[in-house]
Amino acid sequence: MKKLLHKTSLKAGKAPGTLVHIGKQRAEPIHINLIHYDPEHLNQRQLASAEECRPHRDGPGISWFDIDGVHQLDVLQDIGAAFDLHPLVLEDIVNTTHRPKVESFDNYLFMVLKMSQFDSSSASVTTEQVSLILGPDYVLSFQEQKGDVFDSVRQRLRNGKGRLRKMGADYLAYVLLDSLVDSYFAVLESLGEEIERLEEDIIARPTPDTQSRIHHFKREMILLRKAVWPLRELISGLQREESPLLSDTTGIFLRDVYDHTIQIIDTVETLRDILSGLLDLYMSSISNRMNEVMKVLTIIATIFIPLTFVAGIYGMNFEYMPELHWRWSYPLLWLGMILMAGGMFIFFKRKQWL
Repeated sequence: MKKLLHKTSLKAGKAPGTLVHIGKQRAEPIHINLIHYDPEHLNQRQLASAEECRPHRDGPGISWFDIDGVHQLDVLQDIGAAFDLHPLVLEDIVNTTHRPKVESFDNYLFMVLKMSQFDSSSASVTTEQVSLILGPDYVLSFQEQKGDVFDSVRQRLRNGKGRLRKMGADYLAYVLLDSLVDSYFAVLESLGEEIERLEEDIIARPTPDTQSRIHHFKREMILLRKAVWPLRELISGLQREESPLLSDTTGIFLRDVYDHTIQIIDTVETLRDILSGLLDLYMSSISNRMNEVMKVLTIIATIFIPLTFVAGIYGMNFEYMPELHWRWSYPLLWLGMILMAGGMFIFFKRKQWL
């Protein structure tokens, strides 16, 4: 439950716009990475402070400020001052529990997204909040820590191929958004493979650990669903947004991202239904195994009932029992009991009870 619930009570009683970092506490400093480009040139370097962002804020060219870390509030305030960001925007950036959304301001668009990655060692989904700010000639991206799904975007910028270096800042924001959405396909593919293995284990040999794995993946799907469902509203809002920051060309590409989002939502719901079915399959498998065990035990008990009856009769301590004085009574008794048990065994086999 700790991945689904967060301590948002830290903000209680504070004035709107007060910066309170809500999320995992980190010790490493914030890194501000700049990629400034135009169709012919590209400059990539790390900035020492927020003040160095100002000369690259306005054109010529497009600037992508890739910021790793949102836990140092003084640095975030300096960045907000450099780009004239509203205090409520900064408040949303440092609060990493927000659901995906888009908000329009006079000079920029503000987007909150969730970046998901699959951890194969623990078979779990890790989510991280990514905030995007689209300005006239720049894009700001804030993430909780270093490491993201934007490596392909950086490589495309370095290569200078395609339309990315020739388009505006809105197209860069679209490419970042598209990379985030496409990353969900890899997560869902990995989850699907884990669920397939889980299904095979349930059919072959269900154990109490199998049931725990089912509930684990159900929690992961809830987490993923919380990140994916609002994306549809976000992209739909961008399509309806009448902002000069978004060109008609970029709007066409946003429709494609919207289609991908719908496909992801359908896949999430399908996997959730499969997991619900796997829980029913697990209970059925456990019940069938129990029935098989009870059937075998019942047959064994049924075979031994007449043998116990015979042994009980000849175990009585009466003096006048003629069979007790026969020379071959003991081996004949064993032979009769063996024939009786064998006959019952053959009968059960013919009835297909074994």
